[in-house]
Amino acid sequence: MKVLILEDEALSAKRASQLLNEFDPSIEVVETLESVEDAAAWLRHNPEPDLMLLDIHLSDGLCFNLFDRVSVKSPVIFTTAYDQYTLQAFKINSIDYLLKPIDKHELNNALAKYHTLMQDRKSISSFDIQRIKQTIQSLSKKYKNRFLVKFGDTIQFKNINEVAYFFADDKVVYLVTNEGRKYLIDYNLESLEEILDPQLFFRINRKLIVGIDAVQKVKTLLNSRLQVYLKPTFEQDTYVSKERSPEFKVWLDN
Repeated sequence: MKVLILEDEALSAKRASQLLNEFDPSIEVVETLESVEDAAAWLRHNPEPDLMLLDIHLSDGLCFNLFDRVSVKSPVIFTTAYDQYTLQAFKINSIDYLLKPIDKHELNNALAKYHTLMQDRKSISSFDIQRIKQTIQSLSKKYKNRFLVKFGDTIQFKNINEVAYFFADDKVVYLVTNEGRKYLIDYNLESLEEILDPQLFFRINRKLIVGIDAVQKVKTLLNSRLQVYLKPTFEQDTYVSKERSPEFKVWLDN
């Protein structure tokens, strides 16, 4: 098996190479590169490797820029210093992700997974790089932690963990708490999508953005539609739009 390592820290690259050799002495590290530019040039002039180990942060930017420059068909194991909770997308869309410093047992498990998936090459080469890029971008983005709400002639605030969902009624948008209380807010659903953590909230249709903890049950209907049962109960039957159903199921599985 031929492996390409993309890593700008010499010690990390050396450790990865040693662990690969310990797992299987027949593994050949064809090259160790430090930058996106070097990797793009190498891939243009060499046969694609059987596997790539990619560090997220490289000397000239994020490794994802590589996918914009060349077609990458090799399966990928990402290495990163980010924590597990924020990187579920990596599990879904690549062979695996390894937290640095690389643990021998975790690398062995990732390589074993690679060998198992080699029986179905398509399943390990068609990962969704856009989803992973969006996940990384979200790590540095600050999301809304609380909202000012109108209650009669007073103004209060609600912390984000108190919010079950948001809904639009004509041009007015309401925040609904976990206790079922409804408050008017000065946002539209489009602007809410930009400031809410996508790990916690999802816009299921034109009228509703729901929190993950408010989703009690999901029922599959004809034509791939989904009906969502919320807590507290919404005043109307709640459906996920057909075009959003696949993404909604991925969101639930994060």
